[in-house]
Amino acid sequence: MRHRLLLPVVAVLVIVAAGCGPIWPNITPPGTAPVRYRDPIITAVTVTSDVTYGSAVNLENQTITLKLDMYQPTGDTVTSRPAIVWVHGGSFCCGSKTSSELVDEATTFSKKGYLNVSIDYRLESPGCSGSFSNCVAAIKEAAEDAQTAVRFLRSNAATYGIDPNRIAIGGSSAGAITALNVGYSSSEDPSASVRAAVSLSGAQLVVGTISPGDAPALDFHCTTDPLVSYQWALSTIDAAQAQGLDAFLEYWKETCHVPYSEHRQQILDQSRNFLWWEMDLAHAAT
Repeated sequence: MRHRLLLPVVAVLVIVAAGCGPIWPNITPPGTAPVRYRDPIITAVTVTSDVTYGSAVNLENQTITLKLDMYQPTGDTVTSRPAIVWVHGGSFCCGSKTSSELVDEATTFSKKGYLNVSIDYRLESPGCSGSFSNCVAAIKEAAEDAQTAVRFLRSNAATYGIDPNRIAIGGSSAGAITALNVGYSSSEDPSASVRAAVSLSGAQLVVGTISPGDAPALDFHCTTDPLVSYQWALSTIDAAQAQGLDAFLEYWKETCHVPYSEHRQQILDQSRNFLWWEMDLAHAAT
């Protein structure tokens, strides 16, 4: 069953139950040839590991070298393609850019013609497993590092064949919280702005406030999430909608957190549709 709340055209909150169809206009009419950024058009992906994108000082006053893995469609000649920054989960104290769901997402979208990066960022012990103040500090660091990655891609757009105006961010759990905080800080810092944010089991918790110029967002969530409350996700959507932003929530009536393997195809399909729509990829370079 689909539950839909219609608001003004520029501010639509859509809540969709598991098993429902797309919440965007149909972008895959039957019988059409593969379309770049919508369908797989490349069979192989080139991965460049441990690219340095910056450095930062952690809470113990140690300088950390920030690295990313870059996924590029092998043999593709387009020189201005959209890019996605993927951020791993792990309660801000653990995890890696080689997280299985991020590798899968980066590979999948690279085969559609995107450039993808999966980033490592500063991790702090105990992250969000300890005090609230430690959690706040860890979230801010992660968001700052993700913004550094966005700036890196934008400043090296010509080198990597990126459209600097079509950069998105996504992540799961702690990475989803990071992605939303970056998306909802876009109006504050144009150099680190993104066109869209995709969140799996995340919410906007700490960094800044949501403003009319911030990015649209899509969140996937379980109604009984033991780590990141579903109510936090609803509050995030409400706050974004109140600012006139496109804000979408797709939920499953389940007890779960980051159910990527269980709902992989739905997550990939809806993320594809969301990014196609919000990044205006019908008019992107081909």
